[in-house]
Order: sequence, then C-alpha cells, then structure tokens
Amino acid sequence: MKSINIVWIKGPAEGRIEVMNGSLLKVRVKSGDGHAEGESWNSTGDGPLTLELTIDMLPSNGGTGGESKGKTLVSVVDCLHPFSFFIEDVHTAYPIYIPEFGVAVTAAEDLRSYEELQADIERRRLRTNLQKIADEPEESFEAASAATKNQPCPIWQGIGRDTRIFEFQVRGRPSNNFWSPPLGGSELQWDWVQPRQHGKEAGLPENDGRPVRYYYMTGRGMGCTDGISRRLEDGVLPILHTTIEDDEIVYKAVSFVSCETRALVKENVDGTHYLIADGQGFGHMFTEAQALERERLLQEKGEQGETTVYYCQITAENTGAVPRYAWFKNIIPNGGLIPYSFDGTAGFGQYNPDRVFGVSKLNGKPLHAEETAVLIMPGERASFEFYLPHEPISHERALKLIGQDFQARHEECRAFWKGKLSGGAQIRLPEPRIEEMLQAGLLHTDMIFYGNEPQGTLVPAIGIYTAIGSESSPIIQFMNAMGRDDTAKRGLSFFLDKQHENGFMQNFGGYMLETGAALWCIGEYYRYTRDADWIREIAPKLLKAYEYLMNWRKRNETESLRGRGYGMLEGKTADPEDPFHSFMLSGYAYIGLSRLAEMMADIDAGLAGQIRGDAEGLKADIRTSFDEAASRSPVVPLGDGTWVPTAPPWTEHRGPLSLYAEGGNWYTHGSFMSRDSILGPMYLIFQEVIDPREQAADHLLNYHNELMYTRNVAFSQPYYSMHPWVHLKRGEVKPFLKAYYNTFAGLADRETYTFWEHYYQVSPHKTHEEGWFLMQTRWMLYMEEGSALKLLPGIPRKWLEQGKRIELQDVCSYFGAFTLRVTSEGGRLSASIVCDPKRGPETVLLRLPHPEGKRASRLSGGGVYLPEEECVRLDHFDGAAEVELFFD
Repeated sequence: MKSINIVWIKGPAEGRIEVMNGSLLKVRVKSGDGHAEGESWNSTGDGPLTLELTIDMLPSNGGTGGESKGKTLVSVVDCLHPFSFFIEDVHTAYPIYIPEFGVAVTAAEDLRSYEELQADIERRRLRTNLQKIADEPEESFEAASAATKNQPCPIWQGIGRDTRIFEFQVRGRPSNNFWSPPLGGSELQWDWVQPRQHGKEAGLPENDGRPVRYYYMTGRGMGCTDGISRRLEDGVLPILHTTIEDDEIVYKAVSFVSCETRALVKENVDGTHYLIADGQGFGHMFTEAQALERERLLQEKGEQGETTVYYCQITAENTGAVPRYAWFKNIIPNGGLIPYSFDGTAGFGQYNPDRVFGVSKLNGKPLHAEETAVLIMPGERASFEFYLPHEPISHERALKLIGQDFQARHEECRAFWKGKLSGGAQIRLPEPRIEEMLQAGLLHTDMIFYGNEPQGTLVPAIGIYTAIGSESSPIIQFMNAMGRDDTAKRGLSFFLDKQHENGFMQNFGGYMLETGAALWCIGEYYRYTRDADWIREIAPKLLKAYEYLMNWRKRNETESLRGRGYGMLEGKTADPEDPFHSFMLSGYAYIGLSRLAEMMADIDAGLAGQIRGDAEGLKADIRTSFDEAASRSPVVPLGDGTWVPTAPPWTEHRGPLSLYAEGGNWYTHGSFMSRDSILGPMYLIFQEVIDPREQAADHLLNYHNELMYTRNVAFSQPYYSMHPWVHLKRGEVKPFLKAYYNTFAGLADRETYTFWEHYYQVSPHKTHEEGWFLMQTRWMLYMEEGSALKLLPGIPRKWLEQGKRIELQDVCSYFGAFTLRVTSEGGRLSASIVCDPKRGPETVLLRLPHPEGKRASRLSGGGVYLPEEECVRLDHFDGAAEVELFFD
C-alpha cells in the first residue's frame, strides 16, 4: 500500500482516477477547494489543488511462463490534461513533475506546494539530452567515428539488373552471419568469394545443391598484424581495391564483375525477370497466379547462355631492398570439402574436365600449381589473376575466358559504371566522404534493382530481401531526387504488378503495411514528376488499393474500439508477430490515401474530394486513439528533472512495451527498444498525423532520445526511426547532425560504404538503410515545406568555411529540377539558384550558416535576411536569384 500526493498549480475542474494492476483505496482532497467521492473528484475553485491517493499495489511482479504481470499504473483521466504514472516511480527526492500540465506527483508525506517543488527542481539547473546536444559543437564524422563501432562489411559486386552477383570478404573481417557459414567459422582464415542469386547463395550440384564459397589466400597468412585496407575505385565505383601489407611485400587486389565474353555496355545487360528475381529474395510472397507464372518463366528460361564473371587481379610488389618471396593460393571450393581437381597445364580449377569453376594466371600465363611462392626482386611485381564464373562453364568456354585481358575488362567496367553516374543530377560537397557515399549509394541501389532490360518492371530489392513497400520507398525516392525517374517508375510498377485482385499489396514476410506505403511512394513520384499520364494509366489499381484500405478500416469501426483503435487498421508491421492496431500501419494508410487524393485531383476532382475526406477521417481516428493512448501511458523522467507522457506502438498496450506496464517479453532484434523506437508512434509525425512543432512531437522526441537512443541514434535497425527528419522540420540542426553522423558511422563500412542492416552485423548490402541515409542527405541539402523550398536546412556550418563550395546540379524536388551553387570566399557567402520557372516554389529559404556563427552585416541581391535562422528568404520567387551575404 502506498499514499501519494498529486499537486496542481491550478486544479482541474473535475476528473477521475483509474488504477491498473492494483486497487484505489481512497481519494481525498488534501488541500484546495474541491470534493472527492469514490474514484472521482471535482474542484470548486480555480486555485491550487492537492489530491491524496492511497493505492494497493500489485503484490508481485512475477508471472507465469517467465513473463511479468506488469506494474501498478495510475491514470488521471477525464480532465484537461490526462496523464498516467507508475506508482513505484513516485519518489520524494525526484518527484514526477510535468510543467506543461502544471502538475507534480510526490509522496504523501511531502507537503511542498507545486511552486516549491518547481523551484527545487529548477534550482538544480539540469538539462535534457537534446538540450545538451544543442549546447555542444556540431557533430562531425570524425567525432562520431571515434565514439561508434567500426564494422567492416562484405561487399557485393555485379553488373546491375542481373541477380547473378558475388559477395566478397577479406580475411579476419566479419562474415555475414545471417546464414551458417559453410565451414563453421573457418572462413576467417581465408579471403573468399561467393556466387549469389540475389538474396540466396547460389547452389552447386556437386554440393547437393548447397552453396559454395571459393576460398583463396595471398601473403604469408594470418598473423598478429592486420595491414588491410579497402577502397572503391574513385571512392564510388563497384570496383574494389584491396591492399594487404605483409612486411615488405604489398599485395594490391582489384576485383569487379563483368560479362563472360560480351562487352560490358548497357545494351548487353539483359537482366533477370522481376518475378524470378523476386523469388530469389528472402521473405518473398506470391499469389497462386504469380507463383505459376514464375514457374513458367523458369521453365522457359532454361540455360541463360553466358554468365557473369568475378575478375580479380592481385599484384605483389617488393618494396624492400632485397629479394623477397610472395605467396599465392588459388581458389578452392568450400576449402576443399567439395571434390575437385586442378589442371596446372591450363590453369583450370574444375569439378570435371567440362565443369570448370575458375581459371587462373600467374604473370600472364596459366597458373601451374594451386600454391606457389614467387621470388620478387626489389621494386618489381608479380601478378596473380583468377576469373570466377558465376556457375561452372565448359572447357571450351574456359579457354576463351582465360585468354581475356584483365586491364581491358577493367577499363570497360570502369566506363560502364561511370556512365551510370554521368546521367541525372550531380552533387558536389566539401566533405569528400559524404559526396562519395552519395555516388556509391546510387550505384549500390541501382545494382540491385533487378529486372529485364531495357524496359519493364524492376524489383527495388533491399539487400538479401525482396522489395517491401515500406523499405523500398527511400531507394525509389532517391532515384527520383537524382533525376532517375524511369528507374523509380519501373520500381513502383513492382507493387502494382503484384497487387492482389482485391487491391491488397503484400510482398514480404506477412507484412501488412505495404498498401499504404506503396500509395505514399507513388504519390511522392507524382510530386516529383507530375506524370499525370501514368497516374491515369494505373488509376484502376490505385482505386482498388483505396477500396481495400477503406474496407479494412470499416471492419474496425466498432464501438468497442472507440479511442482504442476505432477505424484504424490491425496487422503485422514488421518481423515480430504483432497483429495489433499499430500507429505505424495506420499512419502509412493515411499518408497513402492523402497522396492518392492529390494524384486524383486532376483526373476526377469529385472522387479526389471523397478520398481526401476519407483520409482525414482516418487521420482523426488515429489521432483520437493516439491521444487516448498517451494519456494512459506512464510519464517518464527527462534529464532536466521534468517528466513527459509516452505512448505505445499500438492501441492495445499501455505505454512503451519496454517499460512493461502490462508485462510481456519484448526483447527482439538486439534491443529491448525495437518495437517502441523503430516501429512506434514517432512515425505519426513523419506520416503527417502529428505536426512536427506541436507538444506531442516535443514529448515523443524527448522521451525517445533519453530512453531509446544513444548519441541520438536508435538501437538495432536505426534507420527505421524517423526523428532526424523531424529535427530538420523543426529547424534543429545539431540534433539532426548528431543522429546523421553517428548512425552511419557505426552501421556503414567506413571503407566501402556498404551498410549493414543491424548493429550486430546481420544482412549486408542493406539498401533500405543506405536509402534512408541518402534521403537524410537529400533533406540536409533541401526539403520542401508547403509552397517553400528550403535549401541547405541541415548542413554543417563547417561546409561553408573559406574556399569551400557546394553544388547541386539538376537535383529534383516537388518544384521540379533546380541548380544551386554556393561558395565561401573572402568574408562573404555567395549563392546562385535556378529553378524550373513553370514549377518553381513561391518562396525560397536559403540557409547560409557562417562557420563561426557570425551574423551577416549586409545582404546583396534581394530577399530578406533572417539572422536568427541564418537564412535568406526570397518571396515571390521568379525562378532565379543570386545573393551574397557579407560578414565583418
């Protein structure tokens, strides 16, 4: 039993007390004008009010099946500012203090007034985590990388569109442990290359259809030093350069994927049919008709003709003053566990004479032995090459393959990928790492947009997984932002082509949120392109999706769900089997319907109005349930001594699952916080249900930061948390940069820029994570708000140091393509902006933060300088402007 005081600076006129997992024994008005009876009270004055509650707490926290029963939760409801708290959290020294509501909760023996409690807390001069970030210097990669994990990641290489890709890893670096390694961990003794078919390792008949990984070694072996470095060619191309320093012998490897005999040019890339590729991704789902069609395509496909090939050249150079030996070991399947032979005359590794798995050369001639030591004179080199076909080839084909010239293939591959970069938008930044990551990310994502060329549907794959309406969205949207509208449209066609007859869209692992997410992403495509002709073409499918969502909504319009999921959607949103009325699920449905109304406006204005009304009705129901859930969720402490309300990820629970108000076992995907922080109510801000600047957003940002983030980064799969976007919308640059740099510093390979899915090194080449990094960078550089285009809203101020330049050329926005050039020279910041005059924004807000935080003394070129926002506002924008800010 426990007695507590609830102390208001101005008592609510009336209210009621509810207790979960306990009993309310007594309510009395301890001070102030009012009357209490049963579980209710009313106040007869407008001054301070103190209620004393006596609560019989839950007797035990133990439960059956290893789960707790939950905690005793007190809710103050039916009043102006309803809130809830755990009775066990009430403490005299650290009272529950909610200044926005003018209320505090403390022990019954604590006789302090609200003003006295407030003064005692404010006297401590405490700060929240977000306030501390605001006081710190802006975050940088250097600071973030010193504080976060360095996690090298396997690299994927391919030719794009074709699912016959290769995964490579260098010795001693983490393997992808999503699967059981072929040799139970001994792969760490080797360098290795593995043929893949999209998400799956390629099977081998000689291994009973199981995967094969080809191992090889250069240098003397595993030692006490590392000496390994890797880098993409030009920092961005999917051509890998690996350096291994073995004392005075330096091994430099170059590897890439190309065609077997044909020139690697876009006209020679046939690709893989999207249904075949889809089935090779983890988590794929087919209707019966889709499965039959895929089987027909597989039977029709038969032999593909020539294959893709992994080309690798390793050059050993003697940097010493005396002759030294270099060592090479040829590729062998699964460390020799699969029977094979080596033909030293031809340089062939083979399962039989007409099943050659690799061809190898030493100094331009066929490799004569699997293992060899070569004496190299000072300043001279030896060259070891192997070419690994995606699947074994005939002896005749192997003879042609070994006769190829590595350098010619290398130059051809380089030209192919540079050609991919040359089209569309171009971005030049003063931070080379970020510029390289943008270009590398564009190629990483493009490489696994699988499908036939030159036209037709593409699978916007996300690493080992097939496409998901939610997770594929940032990849597709970045393609739009970079002027690759055709690729974006072909990726969106995947969701339309696989739509069920009833309008439902579901492609992955039982997820239920794809219909709304796909509508939203198609709506974003429309905002970029205004491609009304395509929208008219696909309108029947869009309206099927609309009908499906509305029917789904109707079955939840039951009185028993009032305030607890009424009119919302129920279902699984991610890997955990959580079939609840999730805010994330319903939020995607709302924003999808909202975008659908926009798309239909010029096609059928009346129908668009109906869809808009239905969308707003869903939004209102989501908001009602959210507000109710927040009022019945426990408040939590912040670093400044205040407390704020929380919210659950779905309406069926009281508060964050990780606080166990109702018990349960919620640990998943490497964190107690996963469901709350990356699948929870924060999404409602991004999904336009909650305004970024309202009080609810303040609460969500604060308690997420202090409970569920470290260095303003979510645990587990951090790019599912949309708070960086929220920070930018609120003009909070420092918290954004804190999240931006620390997230990718610990999740992306710092040498090759390949992203893991999770911090515990599962699932490499995860382009969903990379896609959100790319979109965060896009938002850092520009984002839209109503009829305004905000330029450079989140850049670090160090990007505008003396002599630095930012250039965005033909990048795409909701207002069409635009070009921005900014230079810092001689005490002034100069900018020129050119937008599409037919679609340009009404207003441009150009943020130009001085590197030392100075305010400009003079503006030239028009507009209004807003010193507090460090930006120039250009109203009635006519499509072009040049401005200069001068600093004393």
